[in-house]
Amino acid sequence: MAARRPVAWLTAVVLVLEACGILFLNWVLSIVVDKQQMSMAGVDPAAMSTGAWVLGAAFALYLVCCAALLARTGVRDRPPGTFGRIALVCCAVVHAVLGAFAVGLVGWAAFAVMMAVLALLVLTLTAYGASYGGDTGRTAPATAPARPTP
Repeated sequence: MAARRPVAWLTAVVLVLEACGILFLNWVLSIVVDKQQMSMAGVDPAAMSTGAWVLGAAFALYLVCCAALLARTGVRDRPPGTFGRIALVCCAVVHAVLGAFAVGLVGWAAFAVMMAVLALLVLTLTAYGASYGGDTGRTAPATAPARPTP
């Protein structure tokens, strides 16, 4: 498949942009929680502010690591290993769940963006899936038996 390298690169770029967006969103959330002195169940607002920032940074780091796996896949034009494949499948599942939540919380536009990223991840995984492990599983085409000559 000729388009698998560009799709891997595009997916890596999209994940890096998404990681930047997640960092920005959690930074804003931490500022709002801190300025409004918001608390849930008596938790200190400073702890909630720090927690929003730290968890956002951890999720952004995960997205950047997945982007690095995809960039490496695009450079080498070889499928990721078992760990990389598991990480990318988990990233796809997270995007599917986030898309389901986004449709109710944010709207259909956010759902469409999440589904587009999910589609890029799945397309990359399936494009590199045929040559995984070196054995394509393809056998030689069957040929009709030769007719004996008299």
